[in-house]
Amino acid sequence: MNTGLKITAYAAALAATFGAAYGVGTGVGPVEEPKKAGHGDHAATPAPTKSPAAADGHAGHEAGATTDTPAAAANLPGGLQISDGGYSLALETPTPAVGKSVLKFSIKDAAGKKVTAFTTEHGKELHFIVASRDLTTFRHLHPVKAADGTWTTPVDLPAAGGYKAFADFKPAAPGAQGLTLGADLAVPGAYAPKAMPPVVPTATVDGYQVRLGGTLDPGKAGELKLTVTKAGKPVTDLEPYLGAYGHLVALRDGDLAYLHVHPNEGGPGPDVSFTATAPSVGTYRLFLDFQHQGKVRTAAFTVTAGGGKSPLPAPGTTVPAAGEATHGAGGHAHG
Repeated sequence: MNTGLKITAYAAALAATFGAAYGVGTGVGPVEEPKKAGHGDHAATPAPTKSPAAADGHAGHEAGATTDTPAAAANLPGGLQISDGGYSLALETPTPAVGKSVLKFSIKDAAGKKVTAFTTEHGKELHFIVASRDLTTFRHLHPVKAADGTWTTPVDLPAAGGYKAFADFKPAAPGAQGLTLGADLAVPGAYAPKAMPPVVPTATVDGYQVRLGGTLDPGKAGELKLTVTKAGKPVTDLEPYLGAYGHLVALRDGDLAYLHVHPNEGGPGPDVSFTATAPSVGTYRLFLDFQHQGKVRTAAFTVTAGGGKSPLPAPGTTVPAAGEATHGAGGHAHG
């Protein structure tokens, strides 16, 4: 794990993921977000209530088994395919350098033409995530679209290795469904993958403590509740960010299957709850975006679903949020 190895751009893209366990619940099945009212493109797992974001009808899009079967129709996790439902994610900069760089990409239709019209969901036409294959680096970016359909965003990638980019969007074409497409990025250089962050229920980021409770169960819906405090006091004035008091992205260790979950009704804090179903037994990284005093921050957690893993660790255990999984320099770029 600690041995540095020189990797080429191609080898980096194929880098294996490294994992550890963390218990939140038990069970068996796919991580899928409950369906929100007004978004009939996806199979539903109804949440008890709706968040401020629910009016947009944005669901965690799931990748399908064939290009003719969009993720939602196939009811599979998103981000596993570079092409789905007649659309493809085309990276123009698949081998960015270590540190600050610029990513360019487009969404192409079945004819190979760049898509220029998208449905706005949660204030954006497209949501773009970059995560390292070892799940220790996470970037929620906001790219800018040019008239020809080319998207551009700055990014800061701290180390060489394999990364994956996710584009979460819904084309404006009649009958189009929401999709999440995934493509590999490779940052050339000396690569030393990091171990999965430890199994603890509380993350600390910028002086905030975020505690994770609830269950993540394969095959059945469960509630995940995140509670935000600062200096031991509940944060009761969280600010809406992209139409919600919190955004949650789950990535499965191994293949980086993607789920973007939005919260149940509530707020403005200290609790933000989500209803989600794990797609399978396994280890997942959860990344919670929340906004307070005008700044977006990310708290990260490692969890396991099913497989006989132990329950959540006892309260009182904290670690800093994954150092790279924050909205620091390059971590949360706005277009």
